[in-house]
Amino acid sequence: MYLRRLKNLREDHDLKQKDIAEFLQITRQQYGLYETGKRDIPAEFIKLLAKFYNTSSDYILELTNKTEPYNK
Repeated sequence: MYLRRLKNLREDHDLKQKDIAEFLQITRQQYGLYETGKRDIPAEFIKLLAKFYNTSSDYILELTNKTEPYNK
């Protein structure tokens, strides 16, 4: 499930939930709900996180295992 990818990307970049919440301009608690699957994460946040982590939204959503972003 993509929730694991959200957590793994965050941890691979040595970030805390608080850091990502600040980037998304939401509370740490709200981000925690997204990461645990208790709330659906908005598509706009997935797009922002893909850019932040330099990957694709398809990678975050587990539609591909390629970590590189798509070429424009």
